[in-house]
Amino acid sequence: MNVVVLADTHAPRRWKSCPPAVARHLRRADLILHAGDVCTAEVLVELSAYAPVRAVLGNNDGPDVAAWGATETLELDLGGLRVAMIHDSGQTTGRTARMRRRFPGADLVVYGHSHIPMDVTGDGVRVFNPGSPTDRRRQPHGTIGLLDIAGGELRRAEIVPVT
Repeated sequence: MNVVVLADTHAPRRWKSCPPAVARHLRRADLILHAGDVCTAEVLVELSAYAPVRAVLGNNDGPDVAAWGATETLELDLGGLRVAMIHDSGQTTGRTARMRRRFPGADLVVYGHSHIPMDVTGDGVRVFNPGSPTDRRRQPHGTIGLLDIAGGELRRAEIVPVT
């Protein structure tokens, strides 16, 4: 299963439409995860043209994103891999332990909010932030995440630049 992970697209201020470099990855996606701060449900509708989308609410998301179906947190079984998603995982210090307590059954926790790409394992859980494809802040590139899941295992997790 090929999963594209997005967060912090911040439409329409930052995401006017799907950037071509992002679309290239979306065309191969079996599933799209959006870790919040979509800012407008039109982005989720646009992404749904590529593959099924699951999303969580970010601190900048309004009622239209919730009405689309985004929730505060989400827990999924992706081919045997237990994945949880939340927008804001809190401060860096203690993050893996905090996410283990919040999602005790998760193998992988996907989050956003900081716009800082991160892939860290600790306390029995892997935490993954794809960064932002459109609002890189102090990062050298806008980024997205790619997950390859097979046989109940995360075979590959990669953060790729798209700007």
